[in-house]
Amino acid sequence: MAGSKTDYYENKMLEHLFETAYTAPNPTYIGLYTSANSDSAEGTEVAGGSYARKSVAQGAGWTTAASATENAADIIFDEATASWGTVVAFAICDAATVGNQLYWGDLTASKAIDDGDTAKIPAGDLDITED
Repeated sequence: MAGSKTDYYENKMLEHLFETAYTAPNPTYIGLYTSANSDSAEGTEVAGGSYARKSVAQGAGWTTAASATENAADIIFDEATASWGTVVAFAICDAATVGNQLYWGDLTASKAIDDGDTAKIPAGDLDITED
């Protein structure tokens, strides 16, 4: 599974350490994508059919230990009211719409989301690791 911190966020962390303080977004937002993201480019985010990014608050929304964090609770997207296509990736963003990607990752398995389906990331399945 590929995934990483985006170039945007890497630069913000360097600026924070060496230049100007960076204020972390709270909450962050999880988005789903039908084409892959990369460190420097955003993939194609799901659109339409009741889709919206899901917010996850700092603190209680995440469990952090040993250079890693994971979602503390299920992240459940609203029932699709139209086909979202095949979801292949996710991103953690700093805004509910538009904004900037902070982290991205490919899903372990792609998932077609059709009208009436609900997308869910079970607690503990969205893992972010720093090394």
